[in-house]
Amino acid sequence: MPRLPFRRYFLAAACCLCAAAGPVAWAAAPQPVVLYGDDDYPPYSYVENGQLKGIYTDIVREAVQAMPQYRVQLRPVPWKRGVLMLQTGDAFGLYPPYSWRSERPYVRYSVPLLMEQLVVFCNQDVVAKRALRQWPADYAGLHIGVNAGFLLGDAGLTAALRSGQIVLDAAKGTRTNLLKLMRGRIDCYVSDRLSAQWELQRIRRAGQAGTPMQAIHETAQLAGQQGHLGFTQRQPGAYPYRDDFIDQFNAAIARMQDSGAIRRIVERALQP
Repeated sequence: MPRLPFRRYFLAAACCLCAAAGPVAWAAAPQPVVLYGDDDYPPYSYVENGQLKGIYTDIVREAVQAMPQYRVQLRPVPWKRGVLMLQTGDAFGLYPPYSWRSERPYVRYSVPLLMEQLVVFCNQDVVAKRALRQWPADYAGLHIGVNAGFLLGDAGLTAALRSGQIVLDAAKGTRTNLLKLMRGRIDCYVSDRLSAQWELQRIRRAGQAGTPMQAIHETAQLAGQQGHLGFTQRQPGAYPYRDDFIDQFNAAIARMQDSGAIRRIVERALQP
């Protein structure tokens, strides 16, 4: 049998290997991406039994399933640390920040995921002692609880609160703040209404034997805020896929809104 010249033999063998491998050899592997979620903001994003759960978590998880070019892992993080990671560029994405562009110029925001209603809760002692009709004028001198890393508004509002001698008292998570409020360690607490109501039900079901608890009341309704998936603007070289990811994610969220998928996620989360 005549031998093929070496060059022709090498090319023929290479062609056979390529044909055998087929399209799999040339298919690009999905790009690994890590997104972080607040670990203590129920029912929106929280950890339970070691699992990251919540309304925002389910929205993000369903959206990225429609993005096969990316292999996305969701990880919990304390909120304040997550915001710092966005600021340094150590995190690609974090949910669910509100869109405070002047206070966080290092964040690029997705389309809105969900609307939250911010309200003020105060304990019975405070409600009995003063009329709380106007925010923030009627709250001068009070200790107001907020979640660590949470922004009440722009720099102007924060300055106005402090000039009105309102003391902002930050603590980690809704449950911690509600317990402080019910035990009289803070006077009022600013929170998303649904998050506070959800956590309050859990506190009451669990009971706190031997611990006196005050009733709390909603005293003011503030502006609604929309949660987003926030992306770092820092270290662009580390995330060359950022623009494409954001475009695809925004398109996926738009489809979920049109199909009613987001509404169904919220309804499932609120079922008793």
